[in-house]
Amino acid sequence: MQRNVNRQWLVNSRPEGMLREDNFQWVERPIPSPEEGQVLVRNLWLSFDPTQRGWMSRDSYVPMIPLGDVMRAASVGQVVESRHPEYKCGEFVQGAFGWQDYVATDGGGIIPMRRVPPGVPPNLALSLFGITGPTAYFGVLDVGQVKAGETFVVSGAAGATGSVAGQIAKIKGCRVIGTAGGMAKCDWLKNEAGFDDAIDYRSENIGTRLSALCPDGIDVFFDNVGGLVLDEVLARIRLKARVVLCGAISRYNDAIPAPGPTNYFNLTVQRARMEGFIVLDYARRFPEAIDALAGWLREGRLKQKEDVALGLENAPKTLLRLFAGQNFGKQLLKIADASLARVE
Repeated sequence: MQRNVNRQWLVNSRPEGMLREDNFQWVERPIPSPEEGQVLVRNLWLSFDPTQRGWMSRDSYVPMIPLGDVMRAASVGQVVESRHPEYKCGEFVQGAFGWQDYVATDGGGIIPMRRVPPGVPPNLALSLFGITGPTAYFGVLDVGQVKAGETFVVSGAAGATGSVAGQIAKIKGCRVIGTAGGMAKCDWLKNEAGFDDAIDYRSENIGTRLSALCPDGIDVFFDNVGGLVLDEVLARIRLKARVVLCGAISRYNDAIPAPGPTNYFNLTVQRARMEGFIVLDYARRFPEAIDALAGWLREGRLKQKEDVALGLENAPKTLLRLFAGQNFGKQLLKIADASLARVE
């Protein structure tokens, strides 16, 4: 890397329909100098999540990214210069540092900066111990309220959140079915993640397979996809079922919003509940989730799958992988190795 150059990807235009690489602009600027009360963080790893598409298009639970601003993303970096009394050079920190090599920050923002726990590698801090794990944890346990013996279905099951959600439901004694794109992903869900079965939406009829695998109906559905999968599940929910709305990646790039599910009235017939949630609402309870996830990981009851790309120049391509169904597990991008010895 050239000296005193901060490479950045800016939001160049609002996506209309499918996200495109030219929605972003590459620029090179001087590395910023931290002011009093700030640190200079060198980014090492970036997280990629479907919600980033929404951040570019509309105000939601967070403000829309202004045109010309650095593309927002959760990331892990290392403090390489500090004028902040609470942070030392060499510490690993995580926050919403964006698609760039360096950021000067006081630690505030949409995702406040915090230290990466001692011994936790940066990739794990952005995956299981970042947003992914807590999203699955609170979605399954608080919103889904799973009970042993119930039938649990999760869409996008080979993705970052879906794979963890299904495993948590299994740990809690549920019978777990996942939908995923491709037999390799379905095989991993059954043979590695411990799912009872999996449906390949690319080669199998989702409705037919759900009827065969869930003859008595579905108690809890953890939805990351929306669209056809949601509609087919709604046709098969049981009395007092819970539908957890985590995401709807099948609809994020629609130029014209598609009609809602035709089987929604079954919520009334079955006296069921469909509820959306945002994991940031549970921010104060993140330590609870991380403690539980770490324990299951140590015990071998939870498998973590990551899909790692390399190089900041590949950030747009890496985000597009999510919407093409190419990622297998949590999508990450490694930018650089630490330049200083890690301080914990």
